[in-house]
Amino acid sequence: MKYLKYILVLLVLTSCSSEDSNSLINDPNLLSTYLEDKTIETGAVIACSANSSTNSEVVETYFYPEGNASNFKLYTTSSSDVDPNTFSNYRLVTISDVPFFNGYLRKFERLSTTEEWLIVTYELDGEIKLSNPIRTKNLTQPSVFSNAIVINQEEALMPVFNWEANSGMNNAIFFQVLSTIDDELISGTYTYETHFQYYKTSNVVLNITDGIPPDLTLGQDYKFTIMDVSEDNWVNEVFISQFTIE
Repeated sequence: MKYLKYILVLLVLTSCSSEDSNSLINDPNLLSTYLEDKTIETGAVIACSANSSTNSEVVETYFYPEGNASNFKLYTTSSSDVDPNTFSNYRLVTISDVPFFNGYLRKFERLSTTEEWLIVTYELDGEIKLSNPIRTKNLTQPSVFSNAIVINQEEALMPVFNWEANSGMNNAIFFQVLSTIDDELISGTYTYETHFQYYKTSNVVLNITDGIPPDLTLGQDYKFTIMDVSEDNWVNEVFISQFTIE
């Protein structure tokens, strides 16, 4: 009789352990569950994160919604001390995205008192597209904001923008946006070099501009924004400068 009790207890414990394991595996909020039996493409979403310029406790995650992309989602790990390439480490964040640069880009904004890994996903053409993992550094390496851009307008209506990266070896690429004062995007480009000329693409390694951008207007005010992005997709520094076409 005593042995029968032991067996029953063992069966109950095994059953509970199995149920807990199945519950975890089938948790609908896990990224691994969302991707199960789906066609996916990793590294397909252009995304990065930075501290907010107005609130150091807010992390903003920017992404480019290609074509007719839909169902934008943000997933996060519980800490930065996990494998960023294991999808079961990521859990859905219940948050809505908002337009950025008048909707040409979009972003998630959330309070964060920890550092973690993030992945942005969306659906496009029957596939789930994923960003590369983003390592937030909002506590150990907050994003720096600066207006230190040198603008040379010797060539009419085609200003040359130069800046210096303070991030050293942390830098991977620079993302530039030329926009109106009202943040309507005119051109969006990526370079490895710390200079860009509107609109010459000889040193552009990725171009997200929609078609051929318009000629700039003499006497018109514009804004130039640069994001210095690290290899793990954290924005080390943001440069923003307003200027007038001369």
